[in-house]
This record gives sequence, C-alpha cells and structure tokens, in this order.
Amino acid sequence: MKKLSLKSLEAFQTVMRTGSTTAAAAQLELTQPAVSRLLAGFEDFVGFSLFYREHGRLIPTEEAHALSNEAEVALGSIERLAQLAHNIKNTSIGSLKVVAPVSFVAGLLADVVAEFMRLHPNVTINLDSRSPDSTRELVAHRAFDCGFIQLPERHPGLNATPVFQSQMMCALAQDHPLAQLPQLTPSDLSNAQLILLGKGRTSRGQIEQAFRDHNLSLRPKIDTHNVATACAFAKRGLGIAIVNGALAQQYLDQDLVLRPFAPEIPIEYGFITSKHAPMSLLTQRFMEYSITKLHTLITKTDKIA
Repeated sequence: MKKLSLKSLEAFQTVMRTGSTTAAAAQLELTQPAVSRLLAGFEDFVGFSLFYREHGRLIPTEEAHALSNEAEVALGSIERLAQLAHNIKNTSIGSLKVVAPVSFVAGLLADVVAEFMRLHPNVTINLDSRSPDSTRELVAHRAFDCGFIQLPERHPGLNATPVFQSQMMCALAQDHPLAQLPQLTPSDLSNAQLILLGKGRTSRGQIEQAFRDHNLSLRPKIDTHNVATACAFAKRGLGIAIVNGALAQQYLDQDLVLRPFAPEIPIEYGFITSKHAPMSLLTQRFMEYSITKLHTLITKTDKIA
C-alpha cells in the first residue's frame, strides 16, 4: 500500500470544505495546478475517484463524503499534536518537582514560583523541603526534577549551576543594645548569646573560623536548623542569630533588624539537576527564570539591608 501524503490529505479536505480547487489553493497558499496534483495523488492512494465534474463544477462522490469525516478527525489529531509540541516547547504545560530548604521555599522561592506559574498557568509545580543530604539524593536519583542547595556542591550525581550570592548577617531584636552598631564582629558578639544554624554546614565552619581568628571561642546558646526558627528566637530576645541575610529578609519587621556580620562571609546557592538525564525543556526554562528573578530579588533585599 502506498504511503499517505499529509499534504494530499489536507488538499482533499480543503477542497471538500471550499468546493473548488481554486478556493482550496488560495486557502493553502498553493497554485491551483499544485492542488490538482495533490488531489490526484490522494485518489491514487485510495484507489478510486473522489470527484466528478458537472457543468464545470467539482462534485464529490459518496466515497469522498465517507472519507471526509475521517480526514477531518485525522487532521484534527495532527493539529492537536502540533499544538501539544508547541506547548511543550514553550513550557506552556507540564509538571515540575522542586526541592529546596524550608526557609528558601517560604521566602524567595515562593516569589519565584508564584510569578513563574502566573506566566505558565497550565504548569503544575510540586514544591517540597528536605534536609541538604536528602535533597542531594532525591535530585541525583531523579525523584525530583531539580532543587536548590548551598554551594559548593560535590555530589558526583549532580550538576550545579550558581543562582545567587548572599552574605551572613546578624538578626537581632530591635531593642537589643548591639542593634545600634552598623555591623557586628566576633569581638562585638563575644559576650552575646548566639543562635546558630546546625553544625556541618560550610557557613557554620566559616563563622567558627572567624571567631578563632579573634582568639574567641564560639559557644552558641541555641542551635537550630532553619533561618525561620533562628529569627523567631532572635525576635523574642533570646539571642543574636547569625544567618543567611537573603533568607532572613522575609522575617524583618518592627521587632527584628539585620546587621552585617564582619568579616564578610559570602553564601552561594545553586540550582541542581541530575547528571543521569538531561534537563527537560520545562526544567531548563524554570532554571533560567529562577536565576533572573532571584538576582532581581537579591538586589532589592541588599538595598533594604
């Protein structure tokens, strides 16, 4: 059996709809002889005549009418396929599973996701929070499409792209005596009760080193595991929290202020995906949008601080 030409099928259905090869040629942006050749090709494919002429008019046969409904369905399916491909290419549809630290999800990432979904209303996003170790394994093994994590990242199964940089800052109650200082050093904090995020993080080691450089020992009053909790304790006067400034911005109000920690300790976050499979178009678009949007948000929060 000969192969069906999509162009000849489209020509047949257009002639059925318009009633003439001339009108079909205008609609298909072809010449009338080209449409006639396509029509002849379709008749050759089906093996019988589909039209006859009467007083100069092209009249479809009963067989042509029988084929027309199926041709309409077939062309409609192809059009839907083309639209689906267009939507996928332009990330108009799809689903995305994202994992990130809880303070990041509740603050900066919430703004990114909200705006991305406004721009892509048919996209669904599953946003979850896990520990850094779990985040690495879930993304590396493709249980999640992508994630955000503090750099440097050395997991052999991950690709990491830098997204934004922040710095460590001190979160403290508005009425705390040290709130009057423009920045806080280890010497300033030597007698203060400190609130620090859990051991094992790169930034925690850098804070400890800063205190050692000032011949001071670091004895935190409270150890916690997320910026939200650290800021909540600081706001209640339980101590001074040394936290990621970009993530702490969302908790500022009349009772809580931020002061830079000196020496400056930069913190960089990255967008991670699995090395075991290429990024989908949707994941790539989300990464590109996140980098642009987060850069804007970090610039704004730096000005506020």
